[in-house]
Amino acid sequence: MSPTSASFTDTIVLATGNAGKIRELSAMLGACVPGIRVLGLKDFPEIREIPETGTTFEENARIKARAVAEATGLVAVADDSGLVVDALGGAPGVYSARYSGEDATDQKNVAKLLDALRDVPDGQRGCHFACVMLAAAPSGRELSAHGRWSGRVVRERAGTGGFGYDPVFFDDELGMTAAQMPPEVKNARSHRGRAVAALLRDWPGFWKHVQTEREG
Repeated sequence: MSPTSASFTDTIVLATGNAGKIRELSAMLGACVPGIRVLGLKDFPEIREIPETGTTFEENARIKARAVAEATGLVAVADDSGLVVDALGGAPGVYSARYSGEDATDQKNVAKLLDALRDVPDGQRGCHFACVMLAAAPSGRELSAHGRWSGRVVRERAGTGGFGYDPVFFDDELGMTAAQMPPEVKNARSHRGRAVAALLRDWPGFWKHVQTEREG
């Protein structure tokens, strides 16, 4: 798909190739912004992998959103998120997706995490998912929002839904892991859902400015 085949007035691009993120973010954004068209990087195969060289979630989200906005001429929305474990000094943090190395997979990442916490008592396995959602327009205008979801890391995987660390992230209030939750429950409660909700609260003003800049 070329940039000219997508209308600037009703289209945004999610700056990710992660199928799980695309599925979740498309559902949340599409439901909250009637009529908006949501594309992903799979619709722009000419865009190569964008190195995430930032040291914070916000830096990485900005790098991705700006790169995709410049490449497509469309508003791009990127998120960077990860699991922050207290007993590991905040790790895996921004390295969550590649925690187990260059050939990282969800299974390998979870296995490494559980091994790192093997001797940590149950009462000291607190953690939270963190997410920064950032929208960038080709003009350089930005809108960012943050989301956090607190829980703890359990010792064994449970559940078949979600992706990433969901099978070992336990929500004490609901009494289940993120992988055991129906999608609508997870989306409403998750760090990403909260970041999207915060982003959408300020979206009308952002979108109005973007359209004005485009018309000018």
